[in-house]
Amino acid sequence: MSKNKLYLFIIAACLTGFSYLFYSIHYSKSTSLSLCMVKNVTGYPCPSCGTTRAIQLLLKNNWMASLQMNPFGILVALLMVVLPLWIVSDTITKKETFFNNYQKAEAIIRTKKLAFFLIILVIFNWIWNIKKGL
Repeated sequence: MSKNKLYLFIIAACLTGFSYLFYSIHYSKSTSLSLCMVKNVTGYPCPSCGTTRAIQLLLKNNWMASLQMNPFGILVALLMVVLPLWIVSDTITKKETFFNNYQKAEAIIRTKKLAFFLIILVIFNWIWNIKKGL
């Protein structure tokens, strides 16, 4: 993926995430609509179910409840803040630090042992979400 496509994708994903977070905080209390296609089709939560609620708990400074809701929430919240700032910084300084680090991280994650470990973590989180009844 080219640098520009990656930067646009990350910015669009973060803006979408911020928009959904804003919507969920202000408007979704009156509806039981779930955007999770896995849960809507199967009735079971996906590995990322509860991430929005976990971020909302973080915004209320309730770290432990956020971690219990879905550990991915803390990671996603951190990425939603750091990545756009890093991309803006690269754009202003005309550097490619984010892109270069992304390529290095992607190469590391693609190693079989680490990829297997990360997949196992996602599966455990999925099982945990199902047992919690998200």
